[in-house]
Amino acid sequence: MDESQDLSEIEILPQPGAHGFDGARERSEHEMHGPYVLPPGPQGFSFSLYQSTGAALMPGHKLELLDNGAVFDRMLEDIRSARESVHIMVYIWRPCDVSDRIVAALVERARAGVACRVVVDPVGSEELRGDKDFDQKVEKVLCEAGVEVHYYRLLAGKVMGRLLGRTHQKLVVVDGRIAYTGGFGFWKVWEGNGQAPEEWRDTSVRVEGPSAREMQLTFSRYWQEAGGGLLPPSTFPEPMLVGDAEACFVESSGKLGITDAERMVRMVIAAARERLWIANAYFSPPNEILEQLEEKCRQGVEIRVLGPGPIHDVKVIRASQRSTYERLLDAGVRIYEYQPSMMHAKTMLVDDWLAVVGSTNLDSLSLNKLGEGSLVINDAEFVRKMERCWAKDLRVSKEISLENGGRTNPWRRLARRATQLVGHDR
Repeated sequence: MDESQDLSEIEILPQPGAHGFDGARERSEHEMHGPYVLPPGPQGFSFSLYQSTGAALMPGHKLELLDNGAVFDRMLEDIRSARESVHIMVYIWRPCDVSDRIVAALVERARAGVACRVVVDPVGSEELRGDKDFDQKVEKVLCEAGVEVHYYRLLAGKVMGRLLGRTHQKLVVVDGRIAYTGGFGFWKVWEGNGQAPEEWRDTSVRVEGPSAREMQLTFSRYWQEAGGGLLPPSTFPEPMLVGDAEACFVESSGKLGITDAERMVRMVIAAARERLWIANAYFSPPNEILEQLEEKCRQGVEIRVLGPGPIHDVKVIRASQRSTYERLLDAGVRIYEYQPSMMHAKTMLVDDWLAVVGSTNLDSLSLNKLGEGSLVINDAEFVRKMERCWAKDLRVSKEISLENGGRTNPWRRLARRATQLVGHDR
């Protein structure tokens, strides 16, 4: 396909799962500006992250890295074992096999007396798609069993304004002690192993420990805004130290100026001394982050970026992504495009100790307008597991050079400008 055709995807009113007019980002003259100079090591990073976002690495976590559809099997085990509560917040929930299994597990737990609460975003799950699949096949069944279901910010009234400020969070919290986040949604594209065109490549994390309580708090805040009221104290058990990993959950929502999502990303980049590997589904970061990546290359940091290849759900976003390649390649960044399917992960790996897994895309919408969440992790074993996943992914990815797709052209530049006005997130 000629890249100029990609621009036919641009719409002011979005496709299913998309978001609309993003507008120019407003910045304050008092915001932090680079370069970010962090004290070395995990302690210096944690203190810097705390100053910037209010989140600091905490000890006592047990972590599991879960790729692709494997997250659902593990998640269902925990839901079926719930004794107090099950809380779910997702951007996309559409009828499919995974949805049927989750609905059945929630219905069974609700009938057994477990409090089950669900928040879904109407943009991702139903309202702009012109059908009532979620309403009829998911919400109705859940509510009849006693599950509480709320939509986050319905689109009544000023539709364009309400297209902004969605919740793009992916959270599942069981009994206030076990939590999941990542790039997943409840739809057929997440059911497979990421090796076929219709099966998206994604990464999630299961966490036990103090961060599960912070993820419960994030759910609570969105639950209240969706009309669900305060959660009972029993849903916030005292955190237990269950493992050796350090972690924290960084929640972000849209606001004037720099958000906690962007602060977190820039702190993670600043922490890199030897390597920085970024896998991201919608890689079109603002110029400030591109400049920071270029500076890190000049400092000798090995930087790799893995994004989607020819299989992409929105072609204009891929063109915008590719508009960043030439300057990054010139700086020394190595860039790869995943070939078997849509690469939907949102992860970062730094040196031999720091990792990030969550919902945050590196585009202007996720970094400025959406509700997002990422688990920031200090754990060498977890990083080694991510390394092995990277090795598998790179075997089926194409490295980009200036000679084979890395040069910027007018269509790519136009796509990047357009995505400052039109956002798309899944």
